[in-house]
Formats: sequence, C-alpha cells, structure tokens
Amino acid sequence: MFATVRNQLSAYQRVCVETDVLTADSHKLVLMLFEGALLALADAQLHMQRRETAEKGLALSKALMIIDGGLKASLDVKAGGKLGEHLAALYDYMCDRLLHANLHNRVDIVEEIRQLLLGLRGAWLQISPEKTQPPVHQAYAAQSVVATQSSTSVLA
Repeated sequence: MFATVRNQLSAYQRVCVETDVLTADSHKLVLMLFEGALLALADAQLHMQRRETAEKGLALSKALMIIDGGLKASLDVKAGGKLGEHLAALYDYMCDRLLHANLHNRVDIVEEIRQLLLGLRGAWLQISPEKTQPPVHQAYAAQSVVATQSSTSVLA
C-alpha cells in the first residue's frame, strides 16, 4: 500500500516539476536548478549518515550534473564579465569539492557546498522579478523534506 502511495506521489511531483519547467521563465528555471541541487545534496547527506554508498553516489552525481550541466552551463560568461567568470570558477570549485566528498565520505564538505548554494539561491531570489518565491516551489520544497526524511528521493 505504501509503495503505491509513494509511486503516486512521485508521479504527481514529476508532473508538477514538468509543468513548472514548461511554464517557467529563465529566472524560475535557474531557481529550480538551485532547488534541485540542494535537494540532491540533502539526499546525499542522509545517505552518507546511513552509510548507503550507492545511493550517496547517485545523489552526489545528480547534484554534480545540476551544478555543472545546469547552473554553470547556463552562464553567459561574455555577458556576465568578471561576475560570470567568478561564478563559473565557483561552480568548478563546488564540483571538485563534491567529488572529494564522495571519495572520502565527507558530510562536512557536502554541507559547505550546500551553504554556498543557499547563498547563491538567496541572492538569486533577491533579483527576482516577482520578489517572492513561487508557491509551487515552496510546496515542492516542503514535500521534498518529508520525502527525504523517509529516504525517498523526490526527483527519482
């Protein structure tokens, strides 16, 4: 019974995320990348604490893909000038540190990167055209905390 409920919740969440992606402007898409990376890091921390090596690797891989293939790839370094260059270097640093965290099972490094992403996400929210976080993302984040606590990945 619980597996059915979990599958239905997972399917509902995927539809919500897909709908968000299709209807979001570029600002919201970047915000979704931050949220996805933060959720993956939270999953990784949980799996590290539980000594679940395979799941930890998957969660860290997801975070790395989002940071490198999403956040860094979406940078326009030419238009961003020095700021764009610094952000690209910061994303490279984050990826290097997460690889180190994975190899040495270092929860503290994952937390370091999580804090960096939270800071960047906060700055991104400050320049939001809406000046508020969209309600869909708030509900999504709240659901993911519950799912993470039950060791079920939201973006599985």
